[in-house]
Amino acid sequence: MSRILAIDYGAKRTGLAVTDPLGIIATPLDYIQTHELENFLKDYFQRETVDKVILGKPSKLDGSDTNATSLVQAFINRFKKVFPNKELILHDERFTSKMALDAMIAGGMKKKGRQEKGNIDKVSATIILQSYLESNS
Repeated sequence: MSRILAIDYGAKRTGLAVTDPLGIIATPLDYIQTHELENFLKDYFQRETVDKVILGKPSKLDGSDTNATSLVQAFINRFKKVFPNKELILHDERFTSKMALDAMIAGGMKKKGRQEKGNIDKVSATIILQSYLESNS
């Protein structure tokens, strides 16, 4: 069986989430410095079978581009060159950071844990992935 990987791409940090091998349950994987993402993905794809990569698509409420859209587009272009055999799917990421913070509070995470920005990134990636799974079930 293969996994689905989700990416919450950011200028500094990138959050990652992954499904179980059956592609049913989304869980946080990690967060890394964005400049390390390509090497991380190369290593991960060698260790794990990944069919699809879900990438959070930044957009405003009206659907227009945000400041992050050009960064994500540059990543898309690079990803397609480096990983031409991986399916890349864009998925709406609006409100995921707010939802991630709310989920961490509801889950009882202490303030110190919530202040670690990487935790928000990987929970955001999990929300993106869960949203994708729900929209395709």
